[in-house]
Amino acid sequence: MLVSVYGSSVFGVEANLITIEVNIGKGIGYHLVGLPDNAVKESNYRIATALNNTGYKLPGKKITINMAPADIRKEGSAYDLPLAIGILAASRQIQASRLESYIIMGELALDGGIRPVKGALPIAIQALKDGFTGFVLPKENALEAAIVKDLKVFGVSNITEVISFFEGTIELTLTVVDTRAEFQKQLNYTEHDFSDVKGQETVKRCMEIAAAGGHNIILIGPPGAGKTMLAKRLPSILPPMSLHEALETTKIHSVVGKVKNQGLVSVRPFRSPHHTISDVALVGGGTYPQPGEISLAHNGVLFLDELPEFKRGALEVMRQPLQDREVTIARAKFTVTYPASFMLVASMNPSPSGYFTDPNSKLGPSSLEMQRYLGKISGPLLDRIDLHIEVEPVPFEQLANRKPAESSSAIRKRVNSARKHQSKRFKHDPKTNYNAQMTSRQIRNYCRLNSASTALLKKAMDRLSLSARAYDRILKVARTIADLKNISEVDPSHIAEAIQYRSLDREGWMG
Repeated sequence: MLVSVYGSSVFGVEANLITIEVNIGKGIGYHLVGLPDNAVKESNYRIATALNNTGYKLPGKKITINMAPADIRKEGSAYDLPLAIGILAASRQIQASRLESYIIMGELALDGGIRPVKGALPIAIQALKDGFTGFVLPKENALEAAIVKDLKVFGVSNITEVISFFEGTIELTLTVVDTRAEFQKQLNYTEHDFSDVKGQETVKRCMEIAAAGGHNIILIGPPGAGKTMLAKRLPSILPPMSLHEALETTKIHSVVGKVKNQGLVSVRPFRSPHHTISDVALVGGGTYPQPGEISLAHNGVLFLDELPEFKRGALEVMRQPLQDREVTIARAKFTVTYPASFMLVASMNPSPSGYFTDPNSKLGPSSLEMQRYLGKISGPLLDRIDLHIEVEPVPFEQLANRKPAESSSAIRKRVNSARKHQSKRFKHDPKTNYNAQMTSRQIRNYCRLNSASTALLKKAMDRLSLSARAYDRILKVARTIADLKNISEVDPSHIAEAIQYRSLDREGWMG
């Protein structure tokens, strides 16, 4: 008997329908075709044991299974459950009348239990597009799949439940997710708050500007000045994610299996990889490509602590994703693209010892050591960082002050107001969402300077020996400062403040 069961494969952050054709005929053997990897080929051992332990068995006949389309590689153990159900239906141990309406995915344990899989959300989205009624999958993945409206999602714990469901002897509990309630979670971001930060008013102002315009920022200061503490609080002042952003982010986290027992990822991600990270782990890739840290930080923050300690190669491969807001991984037979629109927050010591800017320190390095240290960060990478801010140690008087600082919620209100101005400004350009993404043409249109602002900027570039790459960055930051003040035109005060945040562009910064 020939039976078709339906599953799905995940490619990048999208899914493809996989038709599993199972035929039981005369003879003895188990033949699995359709470009399966080793994990799929080994499924017959898991299936045979699981069926035996739950009162069923593999038929002692010739089993031929085709996974179509045959030119798409099938990876992982998530096909165990549909393969097992297909074998039971083809051998007439269970009824097959309802199988055509459902996508089925899950890894089998030897006792018949069902383990979680990766990519449940992309699979659910594609299942709805393909016209399926429901999706049967492990209980741990049910919440993320149930985000998709108009698709019936059933979470199961063991294969016996699945068999009884298709036999019609039990009704599975429908998993329902209230997306509005999920979105309320992002309004209660209380893990890290700027009210905990004593002093550092200039740095907090700079981070507010970064959040308002989506600008990349680098914090430069000695150990213990609070760089990491400040960076961890940046997500608390970013605008709430839209539904589209939340779905995009959840899809990426679903592909790598980081959304178990969770619905929508509604809080902007904060990723902080260690400086020993490899190029592939940072950007993505591998034999079977997976998203890297820059994609897991999509719509959120990527924090690179001690930037010069990262491998030069790993930093350089980030240059194109920072510009294009996506990363493309090419192989001989296929190309995968992952979204990677994130805010880069980097921190570094001003010197190898960390105390270069402290006049009282005796640990100051030589000019050669400084050049080697700062030379680890290339000019093209710095070119993609809009804000450079020096973080000084907090004086004792400010540390001992018990008066609470301004809260993240208060700062976030100003950031949200500035982002609304940008949404109106770029409403006709879907590729630009905030000021940091402006093209050269948009900078000319939206950052027009009067004679006083032009004269000030020219004077600053001459006197402070600012590099040419600083010009566009200053205009973008000045535009954001004007938005925070609810002013339509960029004036000299906005230019003057923006110039302050270009420390690393000044010749002679190393002393």
